Amino acid sequence: MKHDAILVLDFGGQYCHLIGRRIREQGVYSEIVPHNITPDEINRLNQRVNVKGLILSGGPASVYELNAPRLDPKILEMRLPILGLCYGHQLVAQMIKGTVTHSTCREYGIAYITINKPVGILKGLRHKEKVWMSHGDTVLRVPQGFEVLAHTGSCPVAAYRHKEKPIYGLQWHPEVIHTENGIRVLKNFSFEVCGCKPNWKMEDTIEEMVREIKLEVGKSQAMIALSGGIDSSVATALTARALKDKLTAVFVDHGFMREGEPEAIENTFQKFGIKLIIANAQTRFMQKLKDVRDPEKKRIIIGEEFIRVFEENAENSKAEYLIQGTIYPDRIESGFRRLSERIKTHHNVGGLPQHTKFKKIVEPLRDLYKDEVRKVAKLLGLPNEIINRQPFPGPGLAVRIMGEITEEKVRVVKKADKIVREEIEKAGLAEQLWQYFAVLTETKATGIKGDARAYGHVIAVRTAESREAMTANFARIPYPVLEKISTRITNTIPEVTRVVYDITHKPPATIEWE
Repeated sequence: MKHDAILVLDFGGQYCHLIGRRIREQGVYSEIVPHNITPDEINRLNQRVNVKGLILSGGPASVYELNAPRLDPKILEMRLPILGLCYGHQLVAQMIKGTVTHSTCREYGIAYITINKPVGILKGLRHKEKVWMSHGDTVLRVPQGFEVLAHTGSCPVAAYRHKEKPIYGLQWHPEVIHTENGIRVLKNFSFEVCGCKPNWKMEDTIEEMVREIKLEVGKSQAMIALSGGIDSSVATALTARALKDKLTAVFVDHGFMREGEPEAIENTFQKFGIKLIIANAQTRFMQKLKDVRDPEKKRIIIGEEFIRVFEENAENSKAEYLIQGTIYPDRIESGFRRLSERIKTHHNVGGLPQHTKFKKIVEPLRDLYKDEVRKVAKLLGLPNEIINRQPFPGPGLAVRIMGEITEEKVRVVKKADKIVREEIEKAGLAEQLWQYFAVLTETKATGIKGDARAYGHVIAVRTAESREAMTANFARIPYPVLEKISTRITNTIPEVTRVVYDITHKPPATIEWE
């Protein structure tokens, strides 16, 4: 059966794949395609799926930049429903002779729009809506044949539509959870405007990923990079299903895992019945990171050293392919696409060396978000302790230590992190949080311990609420819990004199500090 599908044209926006996954959440298949796709290429895709509509993503460029990404004008003549978001909204308006200008008052974050006409994609919305904006340019005047559907105080055309053709534009981001009725807007587009049927399900993705792994690896041996986290665990389960005894799992203990974690990972995965290698590499990682302070350099060094450890172990297992549990937020923050901005280099994306001894690095989860990975984990029957494990960066505590890494700092942050986890879990807050951890800052502060002056480290506590990590809110943890965390850290870790709490959303911050 051919699935009904909506194509998301990628103009380099941080939330491009988030649009696609929001469509999939409604049971409609979505696929990310290049922004310069042609009508002929869309028609060829129609042989595999029923293309019912197009969404043009946001992006970091201005429509006035010399090399700004453009849309093939013939796309607008295809009679396919089109929804332009942010940059896509501005681009369509400009292409059809509307007026787009640099904003005098730029909008980033929460905004409140007034809906002039609750029709089409805005059907069922209230007169005032809370939305998420992120733009520097603004549509001032709609093209001939269009009408304004919504506005804000500083954005006269926050939404528009063509009066006869199914072409819409939104200045805000309905795919982001901070937009209260964003899902309603995308549902209206998918079902009311495009006429899609919800005939896609996650099980279809599992079959596609297993098929892809078999096709990529063939009859060769492969190695899976196993960290014990949800991403690498799901990648391991999928790859084991596809390759069976042709797979070897390698867990690299770089010395920056949480307290007790290497032992727990070994105990868990020995029960899986797969070939498991524990690579003890604490000394070599610490030596490589000696005197390194820059976070980007840390990630690149760690990424390369991981590959070198895998290569060394591959010689014995004859593995020609390396499988990684890389997911979409890792890739988008690393700026893997030509038009997207690099936020920070993830060790398993931008931190990879240019040349490796493997024929190919295979990433079956590359287009999924964390909560989609959890759904796959449940469908695969993985144990709850893996499914519910909070995200942990591949470089581990190395990116939760600001500045230079030392043995003392590793000991301090491990102890502090354990206390944060214990108190959050004891208070019954773990299930409602995306992540909760301690960061060892580069700041030192004066304190008093035993009636004497002390001068020690400052620990920051970070707790975040999120669905897919592309955006996040700081969590409002009850004061008694924070007080318990602070008291335990300062009482039991002599090197720490102060504990602070991070109250920054993402954006403008990222969830991790480095």
